[in-house]
Amino acid sequence: MPLPAELAARARDVLAGRIVPVLARDAATVVLLRPGPEVYLLRRKATMAFAAGAYVFPGGSVDARDTDQAVAWAGPSPAEWGEVLNAGERLARGLVCAAVRETFEESGVLLAGPGPDSVVADTTGDDWEADRLALIDHSLGFADFLARRGLVLRSDLLKAWAHWITPEIEQRRFDTRFFVAVLPEGQRTRDVGGEADRVVWQRPGRALELAGGGEIFLMPPTHHTLTELAAYDGLAGVLAAPRQIVTILPRAVEIEGEMRLVTM
Repeated sequence: MPLPAELAARARDVLAGRIVPVLARDAATVVLLRPGPEVYLLRRKATMAFAAGAYVFPGGSVDARDTDQAVAWAGPSPAEWGEVLNAGERLARGLVCAAVRETFEESGVLLAGPGPDSVVADTTGDDWEADRLALIDHSLGFADFLARRGLVLRSDLLKAWAHWITPEIEQRRFDTRFFVAVLPEGQRTRDVGGEADRVVWQRPGRALELAGGGEIFLMPPTHHTLTELAAYDGLAGVLAAPRQIVTILPRAVEIEGEMRLVTM
């Protein structure tokens, strides 16, 4: 992937040691799936400082309160998730909580239920919207949100998929774990605004075709994930797919005088 001139200049400065790379923030993103299979994508507003105009999956940074021990939990424990994600127990708890919280904030879909074998059927009322907005502006913590509604986080509804770290040459960097999850029965996504100006459900292969034709813009991790998902005919295949979580950190290299971003 060739780098634009401004980023190429920064890459040379980073490689030469003239600029110290920014530390990457821990983050989580969720590939929300429904039969087809189709994936839920948001187009980030053109005014956003990071990935402006790109079609992305719901996700965001881990909030300090996402590691709260008081979060009601069902499914694999944080310690078990830590083994899968190659992370400490505290960070694993935060990553899973961030994945569920951000999915609710950016799609209205909540991977939680009254008990370990149930899931919320509908989250479209005005009271749910008020809670979603309160989570976004940080006036409500995720643990308090679940406790007030008598809900437990369903970590078993998530499947670990990948681990990407933003290249060192970028000014905003994220250390992101990717998860996949199926849209719970009865729930539906909605255009919730905020950082996005458009949301769509799209087959992975079709999204790749649109990106190839220049009709939509995909960041490398999104493009790579969609390419992997396009190989499956249904949800069962995705959920049953064996995954070994390997960290991918794209790096800048100079090839015949041109700065490029490579993943190998």
